[in-house]
Amino acid sequence: MMQAHLAAQDDDMWYVIIDSPMKILKVSTTTTTTEDALEMWEKPRYEWIAKENRKTNLDNVAKDVLYKTLDKNMFSKIKSCSTAKEIWEKLTQLYVGNDQTKENKLMVTTQKFDGIKMRPRKTMTEFDERFSSIVIELSTLGRFTTIERLLSK
Repeated sequence: MMQAHLAAQDDDMWYVIIDSPMKILKVSTTTTTTEDALEMWEKPRYEWIAKENRKTNLDNVAKDVLYKTLDKNMFSKIKSCSTAKEIWEKLTQLYVGNDQTKENKLMVTTQKFDGIKMRPRKTMTEFDERFSSIVIELSTLGRFTTIERLLSK
């Protein structure tokens, strides 16, 4: 969902998060590599055109979007990150965890799915919200279930 939101802001914004901040390059007029290929240099800021300024600012915009999605506790854990990519990697580590953490989350969520029942004095809407939340969590953890199993619940 975050990927779609960022891509809606700018097509290149997701790449800033998964690759790194954009660098504006230009062809060197004085050197080539040993294979006679053109060598690229970072373009000086004073030579940038408006489009290049906007592209280099995508990291700041992406950081701003990520900051706005976090509560104070989570923000304190990523505030030392300097790029959107670093923030995303830290958040991924915090939310997803290592393989053991993922396996534990999957086991707990599977148990929730297996044990879900309609609670007394609760509405069908409340049950549906709990059920949907569990199914989304399972799919986020990479466990997809069949339509038949979903319908049986």
